[in-house]
Amino acid sequence: MADEARGTVTIANDVLGDIAGYVALECYGVVGMASPSLRDGVAQLLSRDKLRKGVVITNTDESSVIVDLYVVIEHGTNLTQVSRNLSDRVRYALTHDADVQVADVRVHVQGIKVRKRAEHA
Repeated sequence: MADEARGTVTIANDVLGDIAGYVALECYGVVGMASPSLRDGVAQLLSRDKLRKGVVITNTDESSVIVDLYVVIEHGTNLTQVSRNLSDRVRYALTHDADVQVADVRVHVQGIKVRKRAEHA
C-alpha cells in the first residue's frame, strides 16, 4: 500500500487556459478561439498553439477561478445553447481533470463564421 503524498500541487493559469481552450474546440458549434480584443471590430481566430490567448483565468481566492472564454461560433447554431454547453464542458473539465473549483465560466462570442463545406469530386 502506497503512502499518501503530502504537500500542495499548484497548476499554472496558463495550463488551465490550455485545458479550457482544447475543451472549447471540441464543443459543437465552436469554430475557434478568438483574441479578447477585437481588431477593427473583427474577431481574430487564434491558431491551435495560441488557444490560451482566448482564455482569461482569474483567481477569485485560493480555491476557485473565473474563466472567460473568447470564441467564434458557427453561423446557424443556437448561440445560447452552444454557449451553455461550452460553459458546462469547461467547468466539468477543470473541476474533474485539474481539481480546480470554478466560480464562473463566462462565454464572450467575438464573432460568427460560416464553415466551408468540403467539395466532393
